[in-house]
Amino acid sequence: MTATVPRQLVHRAAVAETLLTGWRRLAENRFTVSAQWPRSHALHVSPDWSSYDPLLVVETVRQSGTLLSHAEYDVPMGHRFVLDSFDVTTSWKHLAVGPLPAELDVEVAFTDVQYRGPRPASARYTAHVLRSGDRVATAHVAFTCMSDAVYRRLRAGRTSETVLALPVPTGLPPAAVGRALPADVVLAPSDRDGRWRLRVNTAHPVFFDHPLDHVPGMLLLEAARQAVTVHTVGRRTPVSYEARFHQYAELDEPAWIQVVEQDLTGIRVVGLQGGTSLFDCRVGTAEW
Repeated sequence: MTATVPRQLVHRAAVAETLLTGWRRLAENRFTVSAQWPRSHALHVSPDWSSYDPLLVVETVRQSGTLLSHAEYDVPMGHRFVLDSFDVTTSWKHLAVGPLPAELDVEVAFTDVQYRGPRPASARYTAHVLRSGDRVATAHVAFTCMSDAVYRRLRAGRTSETVLALPVPTGLPPAAVGRALPADVVLAPSDRDGRWRLRVNTAHPVFFDHPLDHVPGMLLLEAARQAVTVHTVGRRTPVSYEARFHQYAELDEPAWIQVVEQDLTGIRVVGLQGGTSLFDCRVGTAEW
């Protein structure tokens, strides 16, 4: 493939953030999607350009499901997608940055597609991400989709034009969270150990590739990643995520990221806002 898929099919405004280059149907509910990862990325490549971040896998799989929903299941453009759960396990040794952009194949199988009328209202899919035949990752995803009119009723008038985000608090040092730039830090200090204020900058060109009325799921997963990095003082690196998303994270209310338990192979991180749970994520780690 020599070009990306239309950016609108993966809900991206920037061509640079469109990772997919094509797709084809293999059988009923089974597809293969092609993708390319650049050797550098504004966020999801390590500061020394040596390795891809597992969250780049997450974004690739997310885009694959969105693309196929529109192109193969006739979900109309303008429909909203709500992420319910995302489980992904990556193979760290296959995430090295090479001398050329990485070419990926994503094998996708849709399961448990639920229809409302002629179009899907929710679905689950499994994705295997392959690089030169080697398995980079396996993911299991569940999402709901709805028309813009239904979404607007659900959000009760909250739109990107009517919701004013809170001022951005001063973040942790970039090195503490494994990032090179202060603008990529999504955690701010709090007065409790193992707990941080979520730092939401709606000007960030990756997390807010286009205007949103809530905090995107990718930013919440990045917050979990950074919380684990801080909590382990950088001695362990995230390699898997088991995330459940419970409600929208609002832009105009403070939210908190908290480590709640840890064992030898992983750390559980939760997001809280207004006394309720936003998401729950078990982050699997490996020694750095």
